[in-house]
Amino acid sequence: MSLISFTPELGRLFNDYFGDFHVAPRGQGGASRWRPSIDVHETDKEYIVNAELPGVKKEEINLDLRDHALVISGETKQDNKFKEGNVYVQERRYGSYSRTIGLPNNIKADAVSAKFNDGVLEVTIPKAEDAQPKKVQIS
Repeated sequence: MSLISFTPELGRLFNDYFGDFHVAPRGQGGASRWRPSIDVHETDKEYIVNAELPGVKKEEINLDLRDHALVISGETKQDNKFKEGNVYVQERRYGSYSRTIGLPNNIKADAVSAKFNDGVLEVTIPKAEDAQPKKVQIS
């Protein structure tokens, strides 16, 4: 049995074969700051924010309302089992993350709720009663 060493030439072949994979030596793809992807929806009664946080535990999420903004932040740490050896593909994100979503004045800050399921954080932000649409009768 012979071993094949990973050479720059082999690296190019690897890149050509796997196309979109990012192949980088350790240190180039590691801890950094990243922003979760979000969706924001509005209904007549509320705003709903969904943030993708794959691999994050509920306890690692900070959720704050301040200065008319919703701030989702935290930090993910790389698993210790990957500390040794060579990294050929590293697409998962590690490090601090933060996302700030500006909010209108017409919200009920004391009624905001959140749930976390399958790597998706869903924040429901109710609108104030006076901000909900009303049907106006024409005379």
